[in-house]
Amino acid sequence: MKKDENKLQEDVEYKRLTLMYSAALKQLETKIEVINNEFKTLHKYNPIEHVTSRIKSKESINKKLKKKGLELTHENLVKTINDIAGIRIICSFIPDIYKIVEMIENMQDITILKKKDYVTTPKESGYSSYHLIVSVPVSLSMGTINVKVEIQIRTMAMDFWASLEHKINYKYDKQIPKAVKKELKECAKMTQKLDKRMSHLGRNLMEEEKQIIKEITAEYSTVYATALLTSN
Repeated sequence: MKKDENKLQEDVEYKRLTLMYSAALKQLETKIEVINNEFKTLHKYNPIEHVTSRIKSKESINKKLKKKGLELTHENLVKTINDIAGIRIICSFIPDIYKIVEMIENMQDITILKKKDYVTTPKESGYSSYHLIVSVPVSLSMGTINVKVEIQIRTMAMDFWASLEHKINYKYDKQIPKAVKKELKECAKMTQKLDKRMSHLGRNLMEEEKQIIKEITAEYSTVYATALLTSN
């Protein structure tokens, strides 16, 4: 009977959790979508390729809390786990990552709690990404509460490498053989080189586009001015 009561309490806690973190994710996703649309409409350039989000499963959260020696309670969840809700933003180029970080920092109702730049300084494994832990105000019937969300921002190349590492970790139950670890690190170096070259290429293309737009604008202004003089 006691076991059933505990399970019921866990289910209730997880439902409360899902409601709270889903609301926080929706708010962030909407803000990111607005930024995305602004760039598409006004700047003719989109730094965001795509966005994904997720909420950790009850099993995954339980596993994390047990590792910390804690029970599944609302208080323990909110205080000790930062990545229950997560958003991943995928970009084309490295400079886009820092552009998006800056835009998130400028969101007035979003508070930055923690930053980790694994782009400038990758992890020992070769993992590269930019991590933010942010606080999002969520309005519920009981009042407004601040909810933590983890944001990961990375390029497509970084995401490809991270996805491969995750699959390898799962296959070897995180006990990756040394030869495979070495190969992963080599792949990470190649990914970093590719990202730098692609970012350089992208910057050159954008500069050329800006120059073309500038020339077209100047030509249009000349034609318009000539038309005005002729009409007068």
